[in-house]
Amino acid sequence: MNSPLLSIEQLSVTFNHQQKVVDDISFAVYSGETFALVGESGSGKSITALSVLRLLPPGARLNAGKISLRSDNLLSRSELDLCKIRGKRIGMIFQDPMSSLNPVMTIGSQIEEVIKIHFSLSGPGLRQRVLALLQQVEIPEPEQRINDYPHQLSGGQRQRVMIAIALAGKPDLLIADEPTTSLDVTIQAQILRLLKNLQEQTGMALWLISHDLALVSTLADRVAVMQRGKIVETGATAEFFNHPRHTYTRKLLNALPSIDSAGRNLINHGSAREKPPLLQVKDFYCYYPLRKGIFKRIVDYVRAVDGVSFDIPKGRTLALVGESGCGKTTLGKGLLNLIPASGGQVKIDGVELNSLSGELLRQKRADIQIVFQDPFSSMNPRMLVGDIIDEGIRALHPEVSRTDRKARVSQLLQQVGLPEDSAQRYPHEFSGGQRQRICIARALAVDPKLIVCDEPTSALDVSVQAQIIDLLKLLQREKGVSYLFITHDIAVVAEIADEVAVMYRGKIIEHGSARQVLTQPEHAYTRKLLEAVPVLKANPPCSIDGLNRKEGFEN
Repeated sequence: MNSPLLSIEQLSVTFNHQQKVVDDISFAVYSGETFALVGESGSGKSITALSVLRLLPPGARLNAGKISLRSDNLLSRSELDLCKIRGKRIGMIFQDPMSSLNPVMTIGSQIEEVIKIHFSLSGPGLRQRVLALLQQVEIPEPEQRINDYPHQLSGGQRQRVMIAIALAGKPDLLIADEPTTSLDVTIQAQILRLLKNLQEQTGMALWLISHDLALVSTLADRVAVMQRGKIVETGATAEFFNHPRHTYTRKLLNALPSIDSAGRNLINHGSAREKPPLLQVKDFYCYYPLRKGIFKRIVDYVRAVDGVSFDIPKGRTLALVGESGCGKTTLGKGLLNLIPASGGQVKIDGVELNSLSGELLRQKRADIQIVFQDPFSSMNPRMLVGDIIDEGIRALHPEVSRTDRKARVSQLLQQVGLPEDSAQRYPHEFSGGQRQRICIARALAVDPKLIVCDEPTSALDVSVQAQIIDLLKLLQREKGVSYLFITHDIAVVAEIADEVAVMYRGKIIEHGSARQVLTQPEHAYTRKLLEAVPVLKANPPCSIDGLNRKEGFEN
């Protein structure tokens, strides 16, 4: 290769003079290539990128032998000089577009802001440049959307706006920090294809930061793995995935969920279909009125859930899959009466939930619990973990004594793999995977027969994700609990589900065994979802949908 575009030598970052989060790392990124920095949350990936841009949080101390962009030593540059480099020579796509975009500015104004800082454009020329960028990142109807606010866009569209902002300065290097986390597989495939096409058009280098190894195999030319602040392995993509050298790398690869797992759970459940169902859902509806005019009359309805029916037997898992907005979460919350249903029948153990109210409904809630997608926002940050788990027992089983409740909390923490002293700590003191374990313990506290799991692994590292899936399967074997597993991650479905229901625009369009739906799908939409899943497989190079796959991997 030629001389590197970006060169980092002996970079270390310390927080509060104690915790070393980046530990003496060195690597280079070359023009036109895609370099991937992978590892679990907390390994130091994002801090490394922020160090290059000198955007570290307060209390962080940076030490480095050299950080050079071409021959320009960024360490010797003043803050004023760096403001001219950020956004122009180096662009960055941040992980969460909603928190990175200004909610009170239109998307057009936010793109204009970058262009005004780095180029002498104004008036019609400035507007045309913004429209060209929106068109470049494939925002539909850019003339209409230019005046929209971030909340008016979907998650995929907000991510495209972030890419447009990062491209506005025509950077030589684009840093993409977890650009597809929590996006549907189809939207993820579109974003990946977009990044690849933009790279080919502009010749820029792409530095991809991710914990998603399947995504990395799709895009990267070279890969480096970070563990606890250190780079433990670097190599060309094909060599890296086919012949991983470091133990930690092999651990990450082994933790990847795979569609090849579909149907494994069915081996020991041959007669499960003959068992009476635990949960029965028949013609279930959730409609939201659309109101217009001065008097806000109802003119139509949003059919979020439109006549859904299914059963879940005891000790079985039904995975409900589909893209964001298809009605999955609305259905899950509607089953628990957390949001009002418009019609239909829900029975658990033969008892119709719709007919219950007041104290009878409260008592029956112990049979159905829920684990939400974001464990941090679903827990009270001012409550100790022990009190969070204990709260459900006190509410639904007031006859249990304080001593017995404390023993139950301790048992639950042990059951989900957390130390007993976790009860005396607050949610912010735990990692994402640990917080999800706490939420599972809270759901188990009242001995439910069914748990609705709403995207419980969507933002977790592959190794933590594997731990949560193993935990759920263990609890199912030991306690006979059933799961309604709501997700858009098809590979995770293959690891945990007995049956799969595919949801599209409020309706279930396909339902069958995991093996049948994931390996022999009948509906075109199901096939579309499966085709969008990036999968690691040692096969000759191939190209799918115009998105070039690196050697040794296919979709």
